[in-house]
Amino acid sequence: MKLPKLILTDIDGVWTDGGMYYDQTGNEWKKFNTSDSAGILFARKLNIPVGIITGEDTAIVKRRAEKLKIDFLYQGISDKLAVAQQLCENLGISLADVAYIGDDIGDLKLLQAVNISAAPSNAPEYIKNKVDFVTTKAGGEGAFREFVETIIGLDRILELV
Repeated sequence: MKLPKLILTDIDGVWTDGGMYYDQTGNEWKKFNTSDSAGILFARKLNIPVGIITGEDTAIVKRRAEKLKIDFLYQGISDKLAVAQQLCENLGISLADVAYIGDDIGDLKLLQAVNISAAPSNAPEYIKNKVDFVTTKAGGEGAFREFVETIIGLDRILELV
């Protein structure tokens, strides 16, 4: 498989289980699986930038992106395809150079436009039927890492360590 020049991902339902947890004082919580951070490390070692495009807009996602030194973060996005197209234009690449993982209806247009698309195993069937592959892992259980390992290839990953 040809390596992508850019890896894009949704967050809720991919890096998380899709749940939004609130305490009695209104604080919001999300649970991230640290396994997914290895996907970022693998991409970085191969000089493949990673971007998050999410419909939500939270400080939690911003903190996670900063901690992992994610290259691009777009929050509160309703038209993910338009954002990806603009990012590709800025980088001098096309959507044919992009891999994207998403899990729901807001991801569908972008999933269908990129070269490599995937969804976590717990995505709705109508999404899973439109992507190149479905991870064995569910969102929040390491689906992003599995996505990156799949598109990079196990041989290359073993060479990186």
